[in-house]
Amino acid sequence: MDENTDLKLLGFIVERLEVGILAIDPQFRVVLWNRFMETHSGRDLDSMRGQCLFESFPELPERWLRRKIESVFELGNYSFTSWEQRPYLFRFQHNRPITGGVDAMRQNCTFLPLRDASGVVRLVVLTLSDYTDTALIQQKLTAAMAVSDEERRKQRALLRRLQDAKAQLFQSEKLASIGQLAAGVAHEINNPVGFVTSNLGSLERYLIDLTTLIESYASHADQLPPAAAEAVRRQREKLDYDFIREDLGALIRESREGLDHIRRIILDLKDFTRVDQSGWQLADLEKAFDSTLNVVWNELKYKATIVKDYRHPPQVECIPGQINQVLMNLLVNAGHALGEKGEITLRTGPDPSEVTGAVAEVWVEVEDDGCGISVEHQKRIFDPFFTTKPVGQGTGLGLSVSYNIIRRHGGRIDVRSTVGVGTCFRLTLPVQRSEVADAVSESPDLAAEVTPEELLALEGPDGA
Repeated sequence: MDENTDLKLLGFIVERLEVGILAIDPQFRVVLWNRFMETHSGRDLDSMRGQCLFESFPELPERWLRRKIESVFELGNYSFTSWEQRPYLFRFQHNRPITGGVDAMRQNCTFLPLRDASGVVRLVVLTLSDYTDTALIQQKLTAAMAVSDEERRKQRALLRRLQDAKAQLFQSEKLASIGQLAAGVAHEINNPVGFVTSNLGSLERYLIDLTTLIESYASHADQLPPAAAEAVRRQREKLDYDFIREDLGALIRESREGLDHIRRIILDLKDFTRVDQSGWQLADLEKAFDSTLNVVWNELKYKATIVKDYRHPPQVECIPGQINQVLMNLLVNAGHALGEKGEITLRTGPDPSEVTGAVAEVWVEVEDDGCGISVEHQKRIFDPFFTTKPVGQGTGLGLSVSYNIIRRHGGRIDVRSTVGVGTCFRLTLPVQRSEVADAVSESPDLAAEVTPEELLALEGPDGA
């Protein structure tokens, strides 16, 4: 084929390609404008030839496009822009006005340098490819992926809630079982303590009677024959009767004190477990502190000095066994924070309403002068399974369960701590049962936070 035929064939292809093709000179005047551009812009080549591109299409991003074209003229390099970064140059109507979902044709654009025989760039050829179909599919894919990601996020959140609820429920059930066991042991111990106390009273009376009888015999010793009187005297000295008589009274007093102490421990243990009083009732938090302290005293007595700062707040409506559980967790944690020796301060107080002046809330504090908690750890101490204790020395559930108990009572738990100085936990509880507590009282099970519908959606149709 000759040159004219080649040019005609090239012109034919340029005109019929479903790609916009235009050529711009250094003054941004239009030199070439194919049929695609005519069809979508409504302007033919005759009306566009020699016209400044930016005057004909003022909606174009002139500053950006000028720099783009000028860089191709100056550097002579190919350039490209994608519809994902810049959706379009020319605001052409797309061919899917009904089923579309985009407001204009999405375009990929190329900038090609056209050189003369000497290698100088004379024109910049722009090509516009219609990528609207791809954009629509990408839009739908992105929307579907967003929905899928949101569903996965919800599922992960549900899984975390379910795992936390199961762990906390397990811990609560374990503590309830321990409470039942402790109450049973306390009951069983109470029976022998009762008859030992009774027997000790009888023994004391018998000893008094026997001592009286022996003293009566001793008062008539001078009436015995000399040999018999001497034998009695030697036996009395051998047995150290005078010491036994004095020591018997002290032994009985100490035994009574020991039995009274056992009885107090049993009462505190029963008060702590409250297995027969699981409902809402009024409770004295200072008595709760004392009974719980007696229960955990073996954990603290060798390392902790206890300081009490009680300000006698009113009783609060609560579930006493659960509040005792919280106090126990805080006392044990304080003991662990002390190291070898330290001080634990127990405080109570009323919190009057700013409006009425009446006591609306009561607070209690457990403060230690131990190792303290870092700021990073303070953000996570109420998370299930989070613990700074060595492996095997803590489950990480104590504070998590405590937090949920206080929250379910309509109260709050706050912490302030400084590393190397100590930690203070403050519990604040409403004096009267709150609306929050009413809302959760019918569903005390921690696992109930995850609804059956959520769980079914999480497991899928086969329950897998």
